[in-house]
Amino acid sequence: MTNSKLQLVIITGMSGAGKTVAMQSLEDAGFYCVDNLPPQLIPTFSTLVEQSANQIQHVALAIDLRTIDFLEALPKALEEIEQIQKVDYQMVFLDASDQVLVQRYKQSRRLHPMASEDSPLSGIVKERALLKDLQERADSVIDTTALKPAQLKEKMVKGFNKNDAKLMVNVMSFGFKYGIPLDADLVFDVRFLPNPHYIDTLRPKTGKESDVADYVFNSDKTKAYMEKLIDFISFSLPQYKEEGKQQLVVAIGCTGGKHRSVAITEKLGELFKKDYTTFISHRDIGRE
Repeated sequence: MTNSKLQLVIITGMSGAGKTVAMQSLEDAGFYCVDNLPPQLIPTFSTLVEQSANQIQHVALAIDLRTIDFLEALPKALEEIEQIQKVDYQMVFLDASDQVLVQRYKQSRRLHPMASEDSPLSGIVKERALLKDLQERADSVIDTTALKPAQLKEKMVKGFNKNDAKLMVNVMSFGFKYGIPLDADLVFDVRFLPNPHYIDTLRPKTGKESDVADYVFNSDKTKAYMEKLIDFISFSLPQYKEEGKQQLVVAIGCTGGKHRSVAITEKLGELFKKDYTTFISHRDIGRE
């Protein structure tokens, strides 16, 4: 384990307030997530993770009233965690108005854990009273009444994202004749650029070879396009990262996926490697 502290985020709050979305957001951000770990086990679990050789430094736990002895055991567990010097924990309490919680339960058709034989509102009222002290103890309270799932995700990622997290960018070349990649987030069509396919000496080669790349990039049209393309992607990547996206697939397509798209993919991949975890792939380079 490194000398840095284990970051532990405990997510709790009202049932239906968004704990599932919050956990998924942190999991996407690289946290090791555990749902409904018994509070009694939190200190032991934290110590084991901190001492493990797996380099886990960011953990999120979701705990609510479904957990046995939740109200009695959690405060004791928090006091024990505070004594572990290499663990830095924060507790997040998710809340929402009674009206919105009732609507969410009606939409999901789920039973409230404290109102299995009664109306959802009666269970919400009981739960709110039981969790009052815990809410006051929380490091932060997030009201999800007016938040869409994407907005809650953005709040969680901004508030608890790992300091060393990087957007992973996969720059991929492909041929339109074989179809657009299903997992592409951004697709750029470069079929209007000069085509090495019509040069006899270049046709058997690929865009990874210097003479093919030189042919593509020596065109004024390509130079102008690359300037605009780099500017657009350079602007977009930080916005995707801020929104909480962890992986982005940028697909560059030409007719067969062998010459123009490959050359441009190689250029873009090398450029963005400086600031992002970047992978370069060529889906159709080996096809005839």
